[in-house]
Amino acid sequence: MKIGLYFGTFNPIHVGHLTIANHMAEYSDLDQIWFVVTPQSPFKVKSSMLDNHQRLEMVYRATKDYLKLKPSDIEFGLPQPNYTINTLTYLQEKHPNYEFALIMGEDNLKSFHKWKNYELILEGYNIYVYPRLSEGTIETQFDKHPKIHHIDAPIMELSSTFIRKSIKKGKNVRPMLPEHVWEYVDEMNFYK
Repeated sequence: MKIGLYFGTFNPIHVGHLTIANHMAEYSDLDQIWFVVTPQSPFKVKSSMLDNHQRLEMVYRATKDYLKLKPSDIEFGLPQPNYTINTLTYLQEKHPNYEFALIMGEDNLKSFHKWKNYELILEGYNIYVYPRLSEGTIETQFDKHPKIHHIDAPIMELSSTFIRKSIKKGKNVRPMLPEHVWEYVDEMNFYK
């Protein structure tokens, strides 16, 4: 089974995240997409960041009706600060029969050469890239790399930051959030 790992704080998860993940599950050779909820760094406590389990709950609620999309709290138990290579290594040891791949936006690929042990990641894992509107260029070493697959997914220019700021201003963001997530955010008075 091929698992695509979609990392993020998902603060909150929104329809853009869901659209990209579903597109990867339906239009690539990945069998499942795991939303890996990044824990809040104990060194960088941000007031706008919901706690780990509240964000995991939102991902659970957003994905529960999709067979190929799963929430993952795998990083909650790993030492902080955590690096992607450590999570990949841990998952590979825990699930030796699965093939893991990384999902990232084109904006992240542009800075991928700055990631810790990016060469090891590229050596052992495929990377599925979705388009993003962003500045800068992709390093030539990643251009046409056999492990980097560009997936023609819809460009989603919706951000969690925009949603949080809009909620704070009293705007209706309901269409931007999966229904179950909207209900939870509203019920809990998050981001107000």
